[in-house]
Amino acid sequence: MTSTFVRNLLVAGVAVAALSVAACAKKDTATADAANASADAAASASNASADAAMASNTAATAAMDASNSASNTAAMAPEAPKQ
Repeated sequence: MTSTFVRNLLVAGVAVAALSVAACAKKDTATADAANASADAAASASNASADAAMASNTAATAAMDASNSASNTAAMAPEAPKQ
């Protein structure tokens, strides 16, 4: 009876250990998936930020070009007659 009890205890211990390893492996996988998703989200946010900065720079350049064009046109226009 003692050897049967020890064998059952050993089998139960191995089963608990196997469940613990499986649970930890799932948790690690979930954590890794969450970390990967977080990294992907951060990269997407960074790309969006870079795109917004580029759009802002393009808009500023276009505004400066329009301002320069208006200034050049005004400088080339003949002076209005004085009354």
